[in-house]
Amino acid sequence: MGFRRQVVERWPANWPVQPFREPAWARQDPTYRECSPALIDAAVKRADARPAGNWFVVAASREIREDQPCGVRAGGRELVAWRGADGELTIGPGACPHLGAPLDQARVHCGELVCRWHGLRVGPRRPGWSPLPSCDDGVLVWVRLDDVGGEKPTEQPVVPTRPHGLTVDAVTTLTGTCEPVDIIANRLDPWHGAWFHPYSFTRLRVLAAPGGNDVADTDDKFVVEVTFRIAGKLGVPVIAEFTCPEPRTVLMTIVDGEGAGSVVETHATPLGEGPDGRPRTAVIEATIATSDRPGFSKAARIAPVLRPIMRRGAARLWRDDLAYAERRYALRAGHA
Repeated sequence: MGFRRQVVERWPANWPVQPFREPAWARQDPTYRECSPALIDAAVKRADARPAGNWFVVAASREIREDQPCGVRAGGRELVAWRGADGELTIGPGACPHLGAPLDQARVHCGELVCRWHGLRVGPRRPGWSPLPSCDDGVLVWVRLDDVGGEKPTEQPVVPTRPHGLTVDAVTTLTGTCEPVDIIANRLDPWHGAWFHPYSFTRLRVLAAPGGNDVADTDDKFVVEVTFRIAGKLGVPVIAEFTCPEPRTVLMTIVDGEGAGSVVETHATPLGEGPDGRPRTAVIEATIATSDRPGFSKAARIAPVLRPIMRRGAARLWRDDLAYAERRYALRAGHA
C-alpha cells in the first residue's frame, strides 16, 4: 500500500478538508449532455418574471463613507452616494443641478455635499436636488430607479436570505460588456464549473435541476455537489443550492458541509452603454461566510485581512465567467 493511500484511508472523515482523487482535466466526464440550453433559458425566464420593485445593487456598504462622496451608476444613470454624520445613506443624481459638475468630486460638509465648481450645497433638504429611495442592508447598498425598472415600486428590495450570527463578508465588483441576463445565465449553468474553473472546483456533480417551464418556486433550484479546491489534492466538499430571488440576483447557499448556511450573492446591475454603444453590466458579488466551528470566531477577528483574499478569489472566477457572459451577449447580439 502506497504512502498516499495510507494517508487517505486514515484521514478523519469528519474533517472539513478532505483528500480527493480526480482524472486529468480532459478525462473528466463530459457535462454537455446534462447542460441543456433550453433548461438554462427557462430558468432565466422564470427569474426575470419575479418582481424586483425597481431596486438595483450599486455598491458595498463599506464603500459609502461619511468623509467623501462615492460615484456609482445604475440603469444608465450617474449617481452619487454618501453618508451623513449619523451614518444615514443618501443617494441621488450625480450631476450638480447648477452646471452639471460631477458630485462625486464634491466635499462632504455637515452632512451635505459642497460642489467643487461653485460651492453649491446639495442634500436631501436642499431645493433643486432630490434624493432617490435607497437601502443599506448591512452588506450592500441599493437604489430604487422607478423609471428604469418599470415595475410597481416596493418599499424595500428583495434581500436574499443570509446567515445569522457571526459572519465574515467581502464584496467584489467587476464590469463586463453584456447584459444582466448574460450574468444570470452564467450562474445558472453549474455544469461548467469543473471544466472552466479547474483551479477552484473539482468533482462537480449536479444533483438536481428544474425541468420544464411550469416549476414551483420551492423546486426552482439547482443542487450541486462540489469540492472547493484548497491545495494540491485537498479540498472542501459541500452541497450547494442556486436560486434566483429576483431577476438580477443569483443566490448560492451551502446547505451541507463545511460552512453550511454561508451564501454567495451575485447581483447583476445594468450600467448603461459604454463608449462603443454596447451595454455594460456590473457584477457585484457578496460572499457571506459563517461556520459553527470554534475557530471561526478567531477568523472573524481578522476579517479585514481575510476580505482582500476573498475578493481576489471571487475576482479570479469572475474574470473567466465574464468572458463566458460577454461571449453569450456577443452571440445574441450578432457581434461574434
